[in-house]
Amino acid sequence: GECNIQYALDKDSQDYCIIEVNPRLSRSSALASKATGYPLAAVAAKLALGIELEKIPNAVTKVTSAAFEPSLDYIVVKYPRWDLSKFDRVVPQLGPQMRSVGEVMSIARDFTEGLQKAMRMVDGSYRGFEPHLEYTDETRDYELMNPTPKRIFALADAFYNAGYSVDHVHEITKIDKWFLSKLEYMAVLSNDMSQHTLDSLPKSMLTLAKKAGFSDKQVAARVNASELEVRRSRKEAGIVPTIKQIDTLAAEFPAQTNYLYCTYNGKEHDIEVLESERGTVVLGCGTYRIGSSVEFDHGSVLCMRTIREAGGNCVMINCNPETVSTDYDESDRLYFEELSMERVLDIYEFENATGCIVSFGGQIPNNLCMPLEQNGVKILGTTPAMIDGAEDRNKHSAMLDDLGIDQPEWSALTNLDAATAFCAKVGYPVLVRPSYVLSGAAMNIVRSEAELKGFLDLAVDVSEDQPVVISKFIEGSEEIDIDAIANKGEILAFAVAEHVEQGGVHSGDASLVLPARDMKTEVFEACKDIVTKIAKRLEVTGPLNMQILYDGKTLKVIETNVRASRSLPFSSKVLDVEMTKIATHAILGMPAENAVARCDKQRELPYVCVKVPQFSFKRLPGADPALGVEMSSTGEVACFHQDKHGAYLRALQSTLFVMPRVGETLWVHMSKAADKRDKAISAVKIFQRAGYLVAADEGDAKDLHDAGCDKVTVVAHKEGKNASDMVKECGDGSIKLVLELSDSLSEYNYGMRRGAIDMAVPLVTNTEQALLLAEALEKHGQTEGVVPGGKFREGDVAEVESYEEVMELKDC
Repeated sequence: GECNIQYALDKDSQDYCIIEVNPRLSRSSALASKATGYPLAAVAAKLALGIELEKIPNAVTKVTSAAFEPSLDYIVVKYPRWDLSKFDRVVPQLGPQMRSVGEVMSIARDFTEGLQKAMRMVDGSYRGFEPHLEYTDETRDYELMNPTPKRIFALADAFYNAGYSVDHVHEITKIDKWFLSKLEYMAVLSNDMSQHTLDSLPKSMLTLAKKAGFSDKQVAARVNASELEVRRSRKEAGIVPTIKQIDTLAAEFPAQTNYLYCTYNGKEHDIEVLESERGTVVLGCGTYRIGSSVEFDHGSVLCMRTIREAGGNCVMINCNPETVSTDYDESDRLYFEELSMERVLDIYEFENATGCIVSFGGQIPNNLCMPLEQNGVKILGTTPAMIDGAEDRNKHSAMLDDLGIDQPEWSALTNLDAATAFCAKVGYPVLVRPSYVLSGAAMNIVRSEAELKGFLDLAVDVSEDQPVVISKFIEGSEEIDIDAIANKGEILAFAVAEHVEQGGVHSGDASLVLPARDMKTEVFEACKDIVTKIAKRLEVTGPLNMQILYDGKTLKVIETNVRASRSLPFSSKVLDVEMTKIATHAILGMPAENAVARCDKQRELPYVCVKVPQFSFKRLPGADPALGVEMSSTGEVACFHQDKHGAYLRALQSTLFVMPRVGETLWVHMSKAADKRDKAISAVKIFQRAGYLVAADEGDAKDLHDAGCDKVTVVAHKEGKNASDMVKECGDGSIKLVLELSDSLSEYNYGMRRGAIDMAVPLVTNTEQALLLAEALEKHGQTEGVVPGGKFREGDVAEVESYEEVMELKDC
């Protein structure tokens, strides 16, 4: 099988030691497989089956054996994706515990080219290795000495602006001088380019810049031109990338695979595309990050498989080594490349492709569709103009008005005075958000004028070009999620799911219930009517997703995305409808199944599935685990049951949430808002009825007692102690669950939430979740194995001697 070994190397003495050995596949195995073209997992599996290494064929060359060490004529740069900025109060320093949420891999013939490509891959706002943030001498040196995710920009500032030498930066950082000399070279080359206009820029310098990984956009910024002007000038000068193959043997043997990358450090293409091999380009999802993960890769892979089943050729462009879409046998040609306008155009032109699908890779392809179409790319499926009609908040809201579909009051505003006046008119709280964002990025609920000013100053560059949309935030409303597939505006399939949490919790952090059995029939039909009207108006061909608020009287649309959503795989699997396949057939202009009749009966299914989020707060020191409109979960699980309570209990346990046992104590802290307080009291009553003990501070204990909750233990405030200290004092095991339901960001409430995370005590921060959990434990605690009445719980050691005893354990 496979083994993973980590070494520490002292560069000065060449001494080394082994840090750890893992006798299994590691996280880096996929990266190593993609980097070398050597399929480690497949070879390890065959070895485990007893097949000798010499008899296993090389899957890439198909003529040599797997008994060899891969030889590379290129360089690979892996760059992690961190999303620490999404978490309030998080400590940003990097250390021995992994904190990244994804990664990219760039392939190049030079480290400078590889690094700049990787930086653009990991975040579309990064242009490459160049200053991105402002530093003082003090903040720059602190960042260099104390690594955070932004350290690369401190290095750029040191070489571009501060004039630091390689030796000086090495003294501060201990980064190897070989790497630092390459970084310095990029800064010198950049400064040289800045002395020219596009007309005076020597061809030799432009060639050096492209070989060093500078994008057309980077060059344009230095020579005071537009990206397209640089592209045109570059192509006229014959400076174009070459297409190279990954072959595992440094071109010593002919390769049989189409695993490709682009480089300016080559002289000729390794492949040519025949007329019969022309195919459809599918844009992948890029790096995994909070808000965009394996769900989008799932869609891309099913789309490619559908194209190939239909007899077509498909070309994948993606840069994430963790994905199935970047397995070279999933597509006819795989380009391990940037998802940027420049690179997609390069590949599309080289391929002479028949069209491009942007519907399944998430927000990155969606943002690219308009500029790609303007530069000659044929976008298949919903037209970019219609996608823009949904993405542009202004156009989307105007469309809803025109269709007579209700929505929260809103306005697109270009300055602080107008924003303040609008908020005074509709009343706080309000939701503030820019256009074209994923996973609630830069969205916030604002409850006062002071908060509004602070948020607009910090988060959004508000201008005529970048208006911010402010809408009335409706507290206490339920949120509904709709996934649908349409063909030329006609709905072919749809799923209507309910959120457990009320509006205000990001849909990616919410628990989703499908089918929505508790929903009134007239509400379900109204949701179907709304999505039907919008699909028709936008002439959707492919997937779309909508979020709707329901305040008990009216349905108000808050968002429409004309692309596959994070929840599309969940909806497809629960309803057993192949939505991605139907969408791909529609996009390709093929006959597509109409599953509306099946979807109409979704609430009659004999089961319910609940999807719950997985959080990583334990790995994020200091981060506040409170939920809001900015997404913070890093994964999800889903489980089935005959009802939502059983499904929720199973799903929650699947996230390794340790349920309290009957007779154990939970600590509750309630919201001051009347409706939420009433729900919290209802939850406490159910917990007590199910046999749990309850503790609370003086104020909450009194309110609980007044509401008829007897036997509440008072957790007294101690002088000089904050809530975090109090939770830690309960780390002796007396508290088994913390219900911190205050919705308050105060130091005391934050301390209670953070203390629970630090002491590994299960935490619930949402009132609706707490109520559902209480109901689920009362209803299914015995059968789902979390209320023992019995001998065992997770972590106990038991000897079993028969199958019957195993089955007995399973039910405990």
